[in-house]
Amino acid sequence: MSDTPTDLSVTRFIAASPATVWEVMTRRQEEWWCPLPWRTTIDVQERRPGGRCEMTMRGPDGEVEPQVGIYLAYDEGRRFVTTDALDGDFRPSGPFMVGIWEIAPEGQGTRYTATARHWTEDAARQHAEMGFAEGWGVCADQLAALCEAAS
Repeated sequence: MSDTPTDLSVTRFIAASPATVWEVMTRRQEEWWCPLPWRTTIDVQERRPGGRCEMTMRGPDGEVEPQVGIYLAYDEGRRFVTTDALDGDFRPSGPFMVGIWEIAPEGQGTRYTATARHWTEDAARQHAEMGFAEGWGVCADQLAALCEAAS
């Protein structure tokens, strides 16, 4: 977890090369993005700063959770940053967070870190109470398993 009260984060060591982790992170996102039995469908990804980032999460009981936002940064092979503060037409959309997914070489593998930055401490606390650590932790574990199987 972060020392900044508005940030929440998870990190994992993944026993796979950064190239493999990046490939799985970005090209197989539907396979790891949300905890099973939930599923994600990528609707639009314009992988560049200002590009649309839209997906739909579906739960086992028919729940539908659209995620609409934009990329703030897209640094190939290193990190991508999104926000739900703006939609694809740069209209305010009721911000909840800025998400940062990044990787770095570490020994014979890769350090993966996912961070949610919130506008307020209350929003971060709400996200933590919603199960941030557990949910994003499961996603990190799912990503690690896919990457390690691909190595």
